[in-house]
Amino acid sequence: MTQRVEFFSGNNEVSGALALPAGAKRAPGVILIHEYWGVNAQIQSVAERWAQEGFVALVPDLFHGKVAKTAEEASALMKALDTNRAVQEIDSAVSYLRMAARCNGKVAVTGYCMGGGLAFAAACSVKDLSAVVPFYGLPGSALDFTKVDAPIQAHFAQHDEWATVDKAKKIQAAIGDKMELHVYDAQHAFCNDQRPEVYNAEAAGQAWARAVEFVRLRTK
Repeated sequence: MTQRVEFFSGNNEVSGALALPAGAKRAPGVILIHEYWGVNAQIQSVAERWAQEGFVALVPDLFHGKVAKTAEEASALMKALDTNRAVQEIDSAVSYLRMAARCNGKVAVTGYCMGGGLAFAAACSVKDLSAVVPFYGLPGSALDFTKVDAPIQAHFAQHDEWATVDKAKKIQAAIGDKMELHVYDAQHAFCNDQRPEVYNAEAAGQAWARAVEFVRLRTK
Protein backbone atom coordinates (compact mmCIF):
# COMPACT_ATOMS: atom_id res chain seq x y z
CA MET A 1 0.00 0.00 0.00
CA THR A 2 1.13 3.53 -0.69
CA GLN A 3 0.86 6.34 1.83
CA ARG A 4 0.05 9.98 1.21
CA VAL A 5 2.84 12.47 1.83
CA GLU A 6 3.15 16.24 1.36
CA PHE A 7 6.09 18.39 0.39
CA PHE A 8 6.60 21.96 -0.79
CA SER A 9 7.49 23.22 -4.23
CA GLY A 10 8.24 26.88 -3.68
CA ASN A 11 5.32 28.13 -1.62
CA ASN A 12 2.93 25.49 -2.94
CA GLU A 13 2.16 22.24 -1.16
CA VAL A 14 2.21 19.12 -3.32
CA SER A 15 1.01 15.68 -2.32
CA GLY A 16 2.29 12.34 -3.45
CA ALA A 17 1.88 8.59 -3.06
CA LEU A 18 4.85 6.96 -1.31
CA ALA A 19 5.71 3.27 -1.31
CA LEU A 20 8.42 1.94 1.02
CA PRO A 21 10.50 -1.23 0.73
CA ALA A 22 10.48 -3.81 3.48
CA GLY A 23 12.83 -3.38 6.42
CA ALA A 24 14.37 -0.28 7.89
CA LYS A 25 17.53 0.20 5.83
CA ARG A 26 18.09 3.15 3.57
CA ALA A 27 17.38 2.46 -0.09
CA PRO A 28 17.61 4.24 -3.44
CA GLY A 29 14.72 6.47 -4.46
CA VAL A 30 12.56 6.49 -7.58
CA ILE A 31 10.34 9.37 -8.63
CA LEU A 32 7.53 7.87 -10.71
CA ILE A 33 5.68 10.35 -12.94
CA HIS A 34 2.10 9.41 -13.67
CA GLU A 35 0.29 9.10 -16.99
CA TYR A 36 -2.39 11.56 -18.02
CA TRP A 37 -4.86 9.65 -15.83
CA GLY A 38 -3.38 11.11 -12.64
CA VAL A 39 -2.41 9.28 -9.45
CA ASN A 40 -4.79 6.37 -9.84
CA ALA A 41 -4.66 2.83 -8.48
CA GLN A 42 -2.68 1.55 -11.46
CA ILE A 43 0.24 3.97 -11.10
CA GLN A 44 0.26 3.40 -7.34
CA SER A 45 0.61 -0.33 -8.03
CA VAL A 46 3.71 0.46 -10.12
CA ALA A 47 5.14 2.40 -7.17
CA GLU A 48 4.49 -0.64 -5.00
CA ARG A 49 6.35 -2.82 -7.50
CA TRP A 50 9.37 -0.51 -7.23
CA ALA A 51 9.17 -0.82 -3.45
CA GLN A 52 9.09 -4.60 -3.75
CA GLU A 53 12.30 -4.32 -5.77
CA GLY A 54 13.92 -2.46 -2.88
CA PHE A 55 13.36 1.19 -3.79
CA VAL A 56 11.65 4.11 -2.05
CA ALA A 57 9.10 5.15 -4.69
CA LEU A 58 7.22 8.46 -4.80
CA VAL A 59 4.52 9.49 -7.26
CA PRO A 60 4.13 13.29 -7.11
CA ASP A 61 0.57 14.36 -7.85
CA LEU A 62 1.01 16.83 -10.71
CA PHE A 63 -2.78 17.11 -11.13
CA HIS A 64 -3.30 18.08 -7.48
CA GLY A 65 -6.01 15.61 -6.58
CA LYS A 66 -7.70 15.25 -9.97
CA VAL A 67 -7.97 11.74 -11.41
CA ALA A 68 -9.45 11.09 -14.85
CA LYS A 69 -11.95 8.33 -15.49
CA THR A 70 -12.19 8.74 -19.26
CA ALA A 71 -9.66 9.44 -21.99
CA GLU A 72 -11.41 12.74 -22.66
CA GLU A 73 -10.95 13.83 -19.04
CA ALA A 74 -7.34 12.68 -19.07
CA SER A 75 -6.60 14.58 -22.28
CA ALA A 76 -8.12 17.76 -20.81
CA LEU A 77 -6.02 17.43 -17.66
CA MET A 78 -2.83 16.93 -19.66
CA LYS A 79 -3.57 19.92 -21.93
CA ALA A 80 -4.21 22.11 -18.88
CA LEU A 81 -0.97 21.09 -17.18
CA ASP A 82 1.59 23.85 -16.66
CA THR A 83 4.70 21.99 -17.79
CA ASN A 84 7.17 24.38 -16.19
CA ARG A 85 5.38 24.10 -12.86
CA ALA A 86 5.23 20.31 -13.23
CA VAL A 87 9.00 20.10 -13.78
CA GLN A 88 9.56 22.33 -10.75
CA GLU A 89 7.36 20.01 -8.70
CA ILE A 90 9.29 16.98 -9.94
CA ASP A 91 12.51 18.74 -8.92
CA SER A 92 11.03 19.40 -5.47
CA ALA A 93 9.91 15.77 -5.23
CA VAL A 94 13.47 14.66 -5.98
CA SER A 95 14.79 16.95 -3.22
CA TYR A 96 12.15 15.70 -0.79
CA LEU A 97 12.90 12.05 -1.52
CA ARG A 98 16.67 12.58 -1.40
CA MET A 99 16.31 13.85 2.19
CA ALA A 100 13.74 11.25 3.28
CA ALA A 101 14.71 9.02 6.19
CA ARG A 102 14.52 5.81 4.16
CA CYS A 103 16.35 7.10 1.07
CA ASN A 104 20.11 6.73 0.59
CA GLY A 105 20.23 10.03 -1.33
CA LYS A 106 20.40 8.53 -4.80
CA VAL A 107 17.29 9.20 -6.89
CA ALA A 108 16.15 8.13 -10.35
CA VAL A 109 13.18 9.43 -12.35
CA THR A 110 10.85 7.34 -14.48
CA GLY A 111 7.46 7.88 -16.04
CA TYR A 112 4.90 6.65 -18.53
CA CYS A 113 3.23 8.43 -21.47
CA MET A 114 2.84 12.03 -20.27
CA GLY A 115 5.15 11.04 -17.43
CA GLY A 116 7.70 9.75 -19.92
CA GLY A 117 7.82 13.11 -21.64
CA LEU A 118 8.21 14.84 -18.28
CA ALA A 119 10.99 12.39 -17.39
CA PHE A 120 12.90 13.67 -20.44
CA ALA A 121 12.22 17.23 -19.27
CA ALA A 122 13.48 16.36 -15.79
CA ALA A 123 16.66 14.92 -17.31
CA CYS A 124 17.33 18.37 -18.79
CA SER A 125 16.42 20.38 -15.69
CA VAL A 126 16.95 18.40 -12.48
CA LYS A 127 20.53 18.07 -11.29
CA ASP A 128 22.35 15.01 -9.98
CA LEU A 129 19.84 12.35 -11.00
CA SER A 130 21.20 8.82 -10.89
CA ALA A 131 19.15 7.60 -13.87
CA VAL A 132 16.15 8.52 -16.01
CA VAL A 133 13.82 5.94 -17.56
CA PRO A 134 11.08 7.31 -19.85
CA PHE A 135 8.39 5.00 -21.21
CA TYR A 136 6.72 5.92 -24.53
CA GLY A 137 6.54 9.64 -23.85
CA LEU A 138 7.68 12.76 -25.67
CA PRO A 139 8.40 16.26 -24.36
CA GLY A 140 5.63 18.76 -24.94
CA SER A 141 8.11 21.44 -26.00
CA ALA A 142 11.68 21.75 -27.24
CA LEU A 143 14.34 20.80 -24.70
CA ASP A 144 18.06 21.50 -24.47
CA PHE A 145 19.36 17.95 -24.44
CA THR A 146 22.94 19.19 -24.00
CA LYS A 147 22.00 19.68 -20.34
CA VAL A 148 21.42 15.97 -19.77
CA ASP A 149 23.97 14.54 -17.36
CA ALA A 150 22.14 11.43 -16.14
CA PRO A 151 22.13 8.13 -18.02
CA ILE A 152 18.83 7.49 -19.82
CA GLN A 153 17.16 4.23 -20.77
CA ALA A 154 14.09 4.84 -22.95
CA HIS A 155 11.34 2.36 -23.87
CA PHE A 156 9.17 2.88 -26.95
CA ALA A 157 6.64 0.85 -28.93
CA GLN A 158 6.96 0.04 -32.62
CA HIS A 159 3.24 0.58 -33.25
CA ASP A 160 2.85 3.87 -31.39
CA GLU A 161 1.45 6.61 -33.61
CA TRP A 162 2.12 9.36 -31.04
CA ALA A 163 5.42 8.59 -29.29
CA THR A 164 6.95 7.25 -32.45
CA VAL A 165 10.23 5.40 -32.73
CA ASP A 166 11.48 7.97 -35.24
CA LYS A 167 10.97 10.77 -32.71
CA ALA A 168 12.66 8.69 -30.03
CA LYS A 169 15.64 8.18 -32.32
CA LYS A 170 15.89 11.93 -32.88
CA ILE A 171 16.03 12.46 -29.13
CA GLN A 172 18.69 9.76 -28.86
CA ALA A 173 20.74 11.45 -31.57
CA ALA A 174 20.51 14.75 -29.69
CA ILE A 175 21.50 13.20 -26.36
CA GLY A 176 24.20 10.89 -27.63
CA ASP A 177 25.70 7.93 -25.84
CA LYS A 178 24.07 8.84 -22.52
CA MET A 179 20.82 7.36 -23.85
CA GLU A 180 19.99 3.79 -24.73
CA LEU A 181 16.77 3.06 -26.60
CA HIS A 182 14.70 -0.12 -26.52
CA VAL A 183 11.87 -0.71 -29.00
CA TYR A 184 9.15 -3.32 -28.55
CA ASP A 185 6.71 -5.00 -30.92
CA ALA A 186 3.83 -3.43 -29.05
CA GLN A 187 1.43 -0.49 -28.92
CA HIS A 188 1.41 2.71 -26.90
CA ALA A 189 0.86 2.10 -23.15
CA PHE A 190 1.87 -1.55 -23.48
CA CYS A 191 2.97 -1.60 -19.82
CA ASN A 192 -0.44 -0.61 -18.42
CA ASP A 193 -1.99 -3.84 -17.18
CA GLN A 194 -5.33 -2.12 -16.65
CA ARG A 195 -5.74 -1.51 -20.38
CA PRO A 196 -6.21 -4.97 -21.93
CA GLU A 197 -6.61 -3.52 -25.42
CA VAL A 198 -2.94 -2.47 -25.47
CA TYR A 199 -1.25 -4.33 -22.60
CA ASN A 200 1.53 -6.65 -23.78
CA ALA A 201 2.71 -8.87 -20.94
CA GLU A 202 5.85 -10.08 -22.69
CA ALA A 203 7.04 -6.63 -23.72
CA ALA A 204 6.06 -5.13 -20.36
CA GLY A 205 7.96 -7.80 -18.49
CA GLN A 206 11.08 -7.31 -20.58
CA ALA A 207 10.93 -3.53 -20.21
CA TRP A 208 10.40 -3.77 -16.45
CA ALA A 209 13.37 -6.08 -15.98
CA ARG A 210 15.59 -3.78 -18.01
CA ALA A 211 14.42 -0.68 -16.15
CA VAL A 212 14.94 -2.18 -12.70
CA GLU A 213 18.42 -3.46 -13.56
CA PHE A 214 19.37 -0.10 -15.12
CA VAL A 215 18.26 1.88 -12.07
CA ARG A 216 19.67 -0.59 -9.56
CA LEU A 217 23.15 -0.51 -11.11
CA ARG A 218 23.19 3.29 -10.99
CA THR A 219 21.86 3.78 -7.47
CA LYS A 220 24.06 1.40 -5.48
